[in-house]
Amino acid sequence: MNAALTPSAIDALPSLSAIETAARLVHAEFQPTPQYRWALLSERLGTHCWLKHENHNPVGAFKIRGGLTYFDHLARSNAMPREVISATRGNHGQSIGWAARKHGVACTIVVPHGNSREKNAAMRALGVELIEHGDDFQAAREHAAQLAQERKALMVPSYHADLVLGVATYWWEFLRAVPQLDVIYVPIGMGSGACAAVAAKLAMGHKARVVGVVSTLATTYPDSIAAGHVVESPVTTQIADGMAVRMADPTALSILGQHLDHIVQVSDEEVAAAMKAIFEDTHNVAEGAGAAAFAAAMQEREQLRDQTVGAALTGGNVDANVFAHVLT
Repeated sequence: MNAALTPSAIDALPSLSAIETAARLVHAEFQPTPQYRWALLSERLGTHCWLKHENHNPVGAFKIRGGLTYFDHLARSNAMPREVISATRGNHGQSIGWAARKHGVACTIVVPHGNSREKNAAMRALGVELIEHGDDFQAAREHAAQLAQERKALMVPSYHADLVLGVATYWWEFLRAVPQLDVIYVPIGMGSGACAAVAAKLAMGHKARVVGVVSTLATTYPDSIAAGHVVESPVTTQIADGMAVRMADPTALSILGQHLDHIVQVSDEEVAAAMKAIFEDTHNVAEGAGAAAFAAAMQEREQLRDQTVGAALTGGNVDANVFAHVLT
């Protein structure tokens, strides 16, 4: 990876002291999530494999951390709006819904048609007004931006420095708990998770290589890095909705192009196999994007001999019927 890192992208990466302060904020809501070296996963991979369980938090996905820090910054800046609007495939919407409820702010979330029924239900349970619009995330995001303008509400983006700050706390937990990690795999949606991994690694001076993971059916990030600018790519993945992004975020692209070791593309079949393997070996449920990191490690297992591998189980929010199909 060799894309130029712009000054604004450098400024967007949080310092170690900022991450540590954010961790205290996050841990006031819930305890650090666990990470385990799973023997059967390690046997399957052929080397030491640690899994970070972001499925073990109150919304079942890593995104909750970013919502907490984003709203905390609004509160400290006396900039809390009366209403926020955002777009999601599910986990970002739960994060914003959780934080909005905590601060007493109205929250509207736009999702594409055909979105996960169970993620939709989880957002509504947090008090979110849910609107279905468009056939993919990009269409939902554009509609959310239009609604925010019409209602004079705050449009919460899917990628923002304050979101990255919160998400970096789980990588800070992981790298502190397992300092011997040689390589870490992280799925890329809009980029907050992967940029947070980069931020924590740099802030801590850690040696681990950061490997990004995308779906073979949602390739805007590798396509854009290769081109040197944002490239719109079609999205057809049926299982990895957390990575179903049509257009890369420019700031995230700049950071990842500079600091990722490389990107692995995983098929829907590989993701489904990883979901099944994680359940068989750990009895944890992983959604598609949540299993993508392990799928990528399995794809590269011949290159990982004698290395200590860390994979992010970023979320476990998969509809029951989808998971039943994966298991059978």
